[in-house]
Amino acid sequence: MFSIRTVLSHKKNQAIESIGPDDTVLEAIKHMAEKRIGALLVMEGEAVVGIVSERDYARKVILQGRRSADTRVRDIMSSDVVTATASMTAREGLEIMTEKLIRHLPIYDDSALVGVVSIGDLVKTVIAEQDALINQLEAYVSGSA
Repeated sequence: MFSIRTVLSHKKNQAIESIGPDDTVLEAIKHMAEKRIGALLVMEGEAVVGIVSERDYARKVILQGRRSADTRVRDIMSSDVVTATASMTAREGLEIMTEKLIRHLPIYDDSALVGVVSIGDLVKTVIAEQDALINQLEAYVSGSA
């Protein structure tokens, strides 16, 4: 089984994208659009204080009639950030995301933030693992292993 560390090492964009809590939601949405991502970590210095996603924008700005240019990230971010470790398997990360109903997971190695994985990153990895296992079993059954 692949570790989340391996998943991170295969990502095309390994940069940790973030924004400050006092930045505007408009700045956050522009940043996400520019990077083609669905969430940003909210950081004060080196500390993760929240996460803001397109879902937060839709539910806490658009549906509440707020203005993106006047609303601060801190007003809509999720501050109870769920994290995982780089040594966990992709499946374990996916289980956390499914249980907590989240789509982005900051990853730590020891006490250092090393990246963020999306639910898509982990689903692709788990499917690849299952495909490899099926191929091995088929080869075994057909006697070509």
